[in-house]
Amino acid sequence: MERRLNRADYLFSLFTVFLLVCIAGAFFYGVKIGREKTEAKYAVIMKNQEEAARIPGAYDQQYLVSFYHSVLSPYREFQLKWFEQLKRLEQTSPSLDPSDVMKDLSRLASQKVNTASKVAMSSSSPLLVEAQQNYMKSLQLFADTLQKYQSKANGMAPTALVAELDKDAFLTEAKRFALQGQQQFYTAMTKWNETMEPKIPGLESLSKTPLTVKEWAGMSLIVKNNASANLVLNSRWFAPVYPQDITSRIEELIASGQAKKMNLNDISAIVDMLLGTNAVRQGDFIQSKLKYYNGETLPQLPFFAEP
Repeated sequence: MERRLNRADYLFSLFTVFLLVCIAGAFFYGVKIGREKTEAKYAVIMKNQEEAARIPGAYDQQYLVSFYHSVLSPYREFQLKWFEQLKRLEQTSPSLDPSDVMKDLSRLASQKVNTASKVAMSSSSPLLVEAQQNYMKSLQLFADTLQKYQSKANGMAPTALVAELDKDAFLTEAKRFALQGQQQFYTAMTKWNETMEPKIPGLESLSKTPLTVKEWAGMSLIVKNNASANLVLNSRWFAPVYPQDITSRIEELIASGQAKKMNLNDISAIVDMLLGTNAVRQGDFIQSKLKYYNGETLPQLPFFAEP
């Protein structure tokens, strides 16, 4: 025989429901407050960055050159060695010891962290400060993760090791930090260009998604490079090429009419195709620089003049 609920039971049930509603309300209110605080925090950071960028000399060429030599070049040395050793592992050379490869790469990454930390970027150039930090985070993650692979690599076939390295979450994060640092460096170049020209062609299109071929055509070279760095970051494509190499391949595909033939109407689709087919090579920019970009404004950095 079922017991009928009395008044006390109803009151208890109502109190329980009320309590649950209060808890849920408090939770969502806390989330709202937390989100507002976070948004306010980053609004202040962005405001400070914008104000710093407006300071005369905030992104002076000497700061870009200093960053190039003290941060980017050491990172580049490690990056090229990383891809060189991966290729050797994939070729499964009998004289190659995978454990030694991991040890050497880890040691090299540690050395480059120390090198990249020796020069402090000016606080008036927050993008360069953050880019330096991201490149250093990337190198440190490479160093720590590859050190752990030293003993593990002994019992693995080289090709299996390469496959595992490709899937490793810590190395994926290391690559993301490097791409973030790269994007910030190229954005800093755009900021430098803004101090020289009152109106940079195509700057207003930089944040557009999707970016059309027509909008791309209206951009200056330095803005195109910035756009390429943005797209590479979004696609998480870690490779031994610079954004300007991607820029030049986009240019060639459009100029030759191939993009139109393949019905590629926006730049992200063109980049996806280029990256998916490994159609970008180191030095592509240097080879086509005079053909497409003669007379364009660029900071005096070695990788715009040397292969």
